[in-house]
Amino acid sequence: MEKFVIEGGYPLSGRMVPAGNKNAALPVLAASLLTEEEVVVRNVPRIRDVEAMLDLLAGIGVRVEWRGDSVVALNAANIGPGEVDPELSSRIRASFLLAGPLLARFGEAHMPPPGGDVIGRRRLDPHLDAFRALGASVEANRSYTLAAPAGLRACDFFMDEPSVMATENALMAAALTPGSTVIHNAASEPHVQDLARMLLQMGARIEGIGSNVLIVHGQDSLGGADHAIRPDYIEIGSFIALAAVTGGELRIGDVVPEDLRMTRLVFERLGCRVELEGDEVVVPPEQRLRVKDDAGDAISKIEDGPWPAFPADLTSIALALATQADGMVLIFEKMFENRLFFVDKLVSMGARVLLCDPHRAVVSGPSRLHAERMESPDIRAGMAMLIAALCAEGTSEIGNIGQIDRGYERIDERLRGLGARIERTGAELETA
Repeated sequence: MEKFVIEGGYPLSGRMVPAGNKNAALPVLAASLLTEEEVVVRNVPRIRDVEAMLDLLAGIGVRVEWRGDSVVALNAANIGPGEVDPELSSRIRASFLLAGPLLARFGEAHMPPPGGDVIGRRRLDPHLDAFRALGASVEANRSYTLAAPAGLRACDFFMDEPSVMATENALMAAALTPGSTVIHNAASEPHVQDLARMLLQMGARIEGIGSNVLIVHGQDSLGGADHAIRPDYIEIGSFIALAAVTGGELRIGDVVPEDLRMTRLVFERLGCRVELEGDEVVVPPEQRLRVKDDAGDAISKIEDGPWPAFPADLTSIALALATQADGMVLIFEKMFENRLFFVDKLVSMGARVLLCDPHRAVVSGPSRLHAERMESPDIRAGMAMLIAALCAEGTSEIGNIGQIDRGYERIDERLRGLGARIERTGAELETA
C-alpha cells in the first residue's frame, strides 16, 4: 500500500485550478444510462471514485472512451438491466445511482449493496421510498430488486430527509417518466443542480433547480448531452484551509462564488480571511487565525447541515483548521455519527480536541503540532490529516492514502506545485 511522507512547516503559495466536482461527476456519469445517444462529460476528475463508476458502467455494457485528460464520452445504446457487479459496487456509495436510470429505462434494476466511507449509517430508505412512490415494487434483503413492468408513473411525493443521492436517483428516474413528478424536501446541493442542468440538456424539463421543491416534466425518451462539471467547492475549501494553516498566499481560479458563501462565512469565523476577485479566490498570506466568539463572549459553534448550510464534507477540514486558530470552538457534526472519530489522530499530533460524543468536538487552539504516523479512515479525514501534517513540525506519514485519492485528483503532485514537501511511496510491511 502507498503512503504519503510529508515534511511540515512550509507555506503553500501559488495558483491552482480546482478539479471538477466529484459528487457531481458520479450522478452525471450514471445519467448516461438514460439514453441511447452519446453523452460527453467534461471537467471530469481523474480520481478513484470516478474510475470505479466508469468500471461499473463498462461492466453493464456502456462504451466508455476518454477523449482527453478530463473529457469522457459514454454510449449506453447496447445495454440491458443485467446484474450490477457486487465487487465494483462495494467500492463506492454512488454505485446505487445506477438504480434510478436502469429502473426508468428498463422497468427493472438489480442492485447489490453499495460501499463507501465508513462514517456512520447511510440510509437507502429515501431512495427506495422514491422508487415506490414512482410505482416500483422493491424487494430488499442482502441486495435490492426493483421492478416496474408497466413502467414508472409520475407522482407527487415528500422525501423523509433531503438525501442528496436519493434526490439524484429520483431526478433521473422521473426525467424518463412521462408526466410531472413533484419532489418535496429535495436536496439542493450544487452537485444536484449540476445533474439537473444536464438532464435539461437531455430533454427533460425541471422547475425549481436550487430549491427544495423540484418539478420534473419527464419524457418518453431522452437525448444526448455535452456537459461540463462545475468546480469542486469541497476541494476549494480544503485548499483554502491548507493555505491558511501554512501561512501561504494562494489563488484559486475558475470558482463559482455562490457555491462558497457558507464556506467563507464559517472559515472567517475561524479567522481565515478569504477574498474574491472575479472568479478567483485569494487567501492572503501570514494570516493570524483567531476564533470569533459569539455575542456575549460565548463559545462559537460550527455545524453542518443540508445545503445551503455548511457542507458536511468540510466538517473535518474545519476541525483541522480550528486547531491552528486562537480560541475555542464547538464542532457539531449532525449528519454522520462516525465522521469525528478520526480526531484521535490529531490529538496524537498535539491538537487540543475534546471529543464530547460522536457528533461534537471542542477544539482549543492554536496547537503546536508535531509529526506522526497515521492511517486515513475516509476521504475527508485523510485531507484533515494532510492539513495537520503540512503545518506540523517534522516528517509525518499517512497510510491508506487510497482513501484520499478517491476524492482528490493527483493531490501530491498539485501540492508540490504549491511548495509542499510531500512524496508518495510504497508502504513497508511491518514484521513481527
